[in-house]
Amino acid sequence: MARFEEVKERNLKLLETYVPVVDRVHGEHHPEFHEVRRLFEEIGAKLSQTDTEKPDLAGEFARLREITDGYSVPDDVCESYAAVYHMLAELDEAYHA
Repeated sequence: MARFEEVKERNLKLLETYVPVVDRVHGEHHPEFHEVRRLFEEIGAKLSQTDTEKPDLAGEFARLREITDGYSVPDDVCESYAAVYHMLAELDEAYHA
């Protein structure tokens, strides 16, 4: 849980900034990112509802892995898109550690 909290603290604010921008910029050519944004918003909502308990995010992370093909970054995207996938993957890994 400590590792998850550390990763969450390091990545959550950046993700809150990057995810909507990446969705706006790349959503037309990568419609799967709309689902990434929706799932990220669900994760954020669950995280904000708890202080000390680890919320059940297994379903959201499983779906993220499925629609992103294991957080594989497409060839035609910007560094911010790649950063989002890397941060989500790190959060996912820490959650399951």
